[in-house]
Amino acid sequence: MSQSNSLSEQSRILSERLKGIPEAVVRDVQPALIKGAEEVAATIRALVPVDEGDLKASVTVTAPGQTTPAYAEGGGKRTAGTNQALVTVGNERVRHGHLQEFGTVKQEAQPFLRPGFRLAKPKALRRIQRAVGIAVRKAAQGSS
Repeated sequence: MSQSNSLSEQSRILSERLKGIPEAVVRDVQPALIKGAEEVAATIRALVPVDEGDLKASVTVTAPGQTTPAYAEGGGKRTAGTNQALVTVGNERVRHGHLQEFGTVKQEAQPFLRPGFRLAKPKALRRIQRAVGIAVRKAAQGSS
């Protein structure tokens, strides 16, 4: 086996590994995305003003590849990408989250969504960053 064949074989192996890294990394990071979204949702639920509890119960985590409830934030259904976990508020029966968050002429704002996200975001980001680092190292070693 000549030196050029050896280099070309090494190049082929490296190329195959590089193709596999994104898929393996995304697959390995998804549990951290979901866990981070669940933590954000829990923080939001803790801050929701509770009257009847319907708004609190409408806080939902949508896993990668799944679709959000109808009438959730954004006005309709949305499918999460392979590298996304979505936290939404609202459903077919509960459509007043934005009124609580921003207030109306007759009701003062009672923010819960944005403060909840800001409080939970640092921990969720650290979890996701750790998972990405571990997944990249694992994929680079060829053990994915």
